[in-house]
Amino acid sequence: MKTLDLFGSKEPDKEPNEVDASAPLAERMRPKTIKEYIGQSHLLTPGSLLRRSIEEDKLFSMIFWGPPGSGKTTLARILANETKSRFVSFSAVLSGVKEIRQVIDDARKRWEIKKEKTVLFVDEIHRFNKAQQDAFLPHVESGLITLIGATTENPSFEVIAPLLSRTRVMLLHPFSEEELMAIVKQALTDETKGLGKLAIKIDDDAMRYIVGLADGDARSALNNLEAITAVVLNLPEEERIITRKTAEETLLKKALLYDKNGEEHYNLISAFHKSLRGSDPDAALYWLGRMLNAGEDPLFIARRMIRFASEDIGNADPRALEITVAAQQAFHFIGLPEGELALAQAAVYLATAQKSNSLYAGYGRVKEIINKTGYLPVPLHIRNAPTKLMKELDYGKDYKYAHDYDGAYVPQEYLPDKLQGQKFYYPKESGYEKTIKERMAFWQQKKNSDKGGK
Repeated sequence: MKTLDLFGSKEPDKEPNEVDASAPLAERMRPKTIKEYIGQSHLLTPGSLLRRSIEEDKLFSMIFWGPPGSGKTTLARILANETKSRFVSFSAVLSGVKEIRQVIDDARKRWEIKKEKTVLFVDEIHRFNKAQQDAFLPHVESGLITLIGATTENPSFEVIAPLLSRTRVMLLHPFSEEELMAIVKQALTDETKGLGKLAIKIDDDAMRYIVGLADGDARSALNNLEAITAVVLNLPEEERIITRKTAEETLLKKALLYDKNGEEHYNLISAFHKSLRGSDPDAALYWLGRMLNAGEDPLFIARRMIRFASEDIGNADPRALEITVAAQQAFHFIGLPEGELALAQAAVYLATAQKSNSLYAGYGRVKEIINKTGYLPVPLHIRNAPTKLMKELDYGKDYKYAHDYDGAYVPQEYLPDKLQGQKFYYPKESGYEKTIKERMAFWQQKKNSDKGGK
């Protein structure tokens, strides 16, 4: 497998067993073949689509969608190597249309002269804009290049539809604890690429700590292992044992870290949620800081705040949802550590906003009634009537168009016949919900008057 840089110059090929000792451990431990690869068995099991494409040398364009450290780049390199294709890699953060055109021109020449296929790997493909993604289209469609994009974002939203339709999305899962343990053990015992010659031991508690801290990210696990190893190497050979205490002290997380799947994780998010609900901005900021310092996923916290904005505030302050979604977008845009302040701003707003659970309770009543009554038919007068037959069946008959009436309101039934008169949403006197309550009372009065007039 030949690897080229962005400017077309060939990097010297290493022998299969040659390892760059100066490279980070995570880079050195990258598997070279499918047999060496750990994880993603749902994609690589014998007989699977991806496995067959490798064995038959019929690689297709695809998008690898998965969290950081799930093996996207490694798997792309293996595919190119196993299918004897030329591998070209670049990052969407650093490259543009000029570099894409250069790679395409080189791919065309190599195919014409050597009949050599080109696998183009684009890391963080979601960062390419529409014009940049468009540049791939004709060459993916013609088969000149096999495009493998990698993204941590949902391709449905981040990759343009024409390109998405010409590729297959391959979902990569975070590595399981068992898989991460196997990867760490392999790094500790491999004498060629790993740390095997250093004769370092590790106890079970330390292993679980490193794996738990990585949260499914193989790169993170190996980087942390390498950092801890550097500390242990200063000890006499017989004392080179990685313990939980050594790991904690090395990674500077000692008293703050918690198991993201364990009790403390749920205790902290519960404390944060209840502080918001209890309108205590100081406590909310404290628990937010505790979670962020402990390594909690900031986007998990943002998701919980977005939920809170609807569940505990709702229409008492409609801006709560806007501000919280804006905070999530701001964090997504600028990341750590600057993005923490956007989350803090949203947390204080939520804590100090007017509260109401009317929306949450109302939607709960809706789900309950649906479970009891099933799928009741839509009343004829509010059915869609795009065809003559539907109109003849009285679809849409006697429907009153609200904008034809004063205040854009006319008394009319919208619920199924069996549920007419049913109430789900009861706004409170809190914030903007007081205005909504007054408006709904006015409409109800008009509806009662209309019925009385009949």
